[in-house]
Amino acid sequence: MVMQMTSEDHAKVSAAIAAAEKTTDGEILAITTPLSDPYHDVALHWAVAVLIGVLAWAAWRPDWLLWWFDLFFGGWRAEPTTSELLTFLMLLAVLKFTVVLLALKWMPLRLLLTPGGTKTRRVRRRAVQLFKAAAERRTVGRTGILIYLSMGEHRAEIVGDAAITAVTTPETWGEAMASLLADVRAGRPADGIAAAVQQIGIVLAEHFPKSDANPNEIPDKLIEL
Repeated sequence: MVMQMTSEDHAKVSAAIAAAEKTTDGEILAITTPLSDPYHDVALHWAVAVLIGVLAWAAWRPDWLLWWFDLFFGGWRAEPTTSELLTFLMLLAVLKFTVVLLALKWMPLRLLLTPGGTKTRRVRRRAVQLFKAAAERRTVGRTGILIYLSMGEHRAEIVGDAAITAVTTPETWGEAMASLLADVRAGRPADGIAAAVQQIGIVLAEHFPKSDANPNEIPDKLIEL
């Protein structure tokens, strides 16, 4: 399920970021996306697996292949030649391959058949790419941090710049991630992002308290891709 953000949702997240940054030199960026990857390769892998399965099935039970050949072309005719059987097997395998590939054009099914580990890696990779493009080295103190929510995969990532990763571990963001995912599961993604921003702001304020001369280097807004 992909939840659409309203103008009120954007305002809520922007307000949360602005409030959190009042106590820290850290800069918080929030990005949401319907999907982090199209997973075309997953569809292809499944189609190839089915094609190989058809060939393996024919090698294991050639009598079944003969039965299917008779079902389609049988009746009052001579036994099929090896060439005819192999041609039939090729057509059958290509047909199965094509049907699976077409079926997996439906994204919900493709996501269902995508391994969880693959989703996690792709979401993480996309989050890092976006962080590098939008936040990395955009702050004087290297204190930018990204909250990334990928709706289709039901996954989120928190990626920090060099100064932040130097004083934190992935476990540091456990409460922020728990707050985010709890509200997202309840159908309130904006509330979840705002809650995560608040938790992240507390951590940043501890390590990077607000100084007198620190401009707002990253806009306080939610970005939807």
